[in-house]
Amino acid sequence: MEYFGLILEFIFLGIGIYFYLFSIGKIKSKDPKAQQKAESFRKSNYRWLRLLSLALMALMSLEIILHVQSLIST
Repeated sequence: MEYFGLILEFIFLGIGIYFYLFSIGKIKSKDPKAQQKAESFRKSNYRWLRLLSLALMALMSLEIILHVQSLIST
């Protein structure tokens, strides 16, 4: 069960990284219509999306470090 929690923390860290890359415009879609919609969403919401993704990455990184330390110490 401990390893399942660690896997979930890595998944949430990956989600945070994905949202950060999306907020800075590194994630592109192959469909031009979807790309246009994503670009307009990104331009109108980039500040809070970037801040929330950075907070999620920081929190999950801290959780992973603490989780690995607890696994090593037991």
